[in-house]
Amino acid sequence: MNSNLQIISGKYKGRKLRRPPEARPTQNRARIALFNMLESGIIDPYANMTIWDAFAGSGAFGLECLSRYPNAQIVFTDVAPTSIKTIRDNLKMLNIDAHASVIPADAVGNAEKFGQNADLIFIDAPYDMPELGRVLVGRVGRVARPGTILIWEQEEKNVIAPDESMWEILRDKTYGRARFLILQKK
Repeated sequence: MNSNLQIISGKYKGRKLRRPPEARPTQNRARIALFNMLESGIIDPYANMTIWDAFAGSGAFGLECLSRYPNAQIVFTDVAPTSIKTIRDNLKMLNIDAHASVIPADAVGNAEKFGQNADLIFIDAPYDMPELGRVLVGRVGRVARPGTILIWEQEEKNVIAPDESMWEILRDKTYGRARFLILQKK
């Protein structure tokens, strides 16, 4: 499997995950910090939630949600065929594909389709393309329901602020190279 990527908590804790060769997954330590922030009163882990993992890569964020949140439904999107295959392989390995949809799709081009129905959205655009994240956060902001939670991971050196007329910043934390903005739709 050649990966240190794993599920960090919940039903599938400790299970190793595959990752596509070109992916830059969020490090386990940073994901622990992120989920600790989310579960400190931002989300209800037992609520019925639709979660969109927009630039899914290995699917680690969405898979972690499936491990932790029993009533979650996940939509994974990515344009890379190797990512789509990896996510499907990880779901099959964990035997949880009934709670997920894996869609080969461009996140930015499908912001309206997926953004309007999601309760929690994870945006982790490639670090070498920070504008993709900014554009997607803006498009999602026009269609998301009030109260929607959006996690925007950026490289710590690319500080891009959200439109504060659409989003309230709940948390802004940096862990290594990863900067997490946890936003709530106004």
